Amino acid sequence: MPTQREVDEAEIRRQIDGIVDGIGAKDLDALRRIYATDVVSFDVEPPLQHVGVEAKMENWIRAFTFFQEVGYEVRDLTVTVGDEVAFGHCFGRLSGTLGNGTATPGMWVRGTFCFKKIDGTWLIVHDQASVPFDIATGKGVTNLEP
Repeated sequence: MPTQREVDEAEIRRQIDGIVDGIGAKDLDALRRIYATDVVSFDVEPPLQHVGVEAKMENWIRAFTFFQEVGYEVRDLTVTVGDEVAFGHCFGRLSGTLGNGTATPGMWVRGTFCFKKIDGTWLIVHDQASVPFDIATGKGVTNLEP
């Protein structure tokens, strides 16, 4: 019999899988169901923070307009679960075929997801995507791989 922590971790991993599936299908409704209404997102695009699920969906809408076909890959996901909050970190890569037909392998980012159990469901209340930067040039380093 699995412990409650194992059950919760499995649900959180399914939520991350839901992000992968939702992005691949360009399914905003599926993505919206994974985030808390008041999510705070530190995404790779300006501004410094995006507040609320609709702001998060606007990020996905912008990304989806660039791609005819899009996919998201997650590597090395680690999840730590408490009673009411949990967090995970991984490497993620958005890739696909651009609107002009050009295939792009995308770039790897570092991803962090913070979950809270809300009405019995694990939802993302905070996420962050980032790339390392070269301190001498101040430019992001986007050619690294996990």
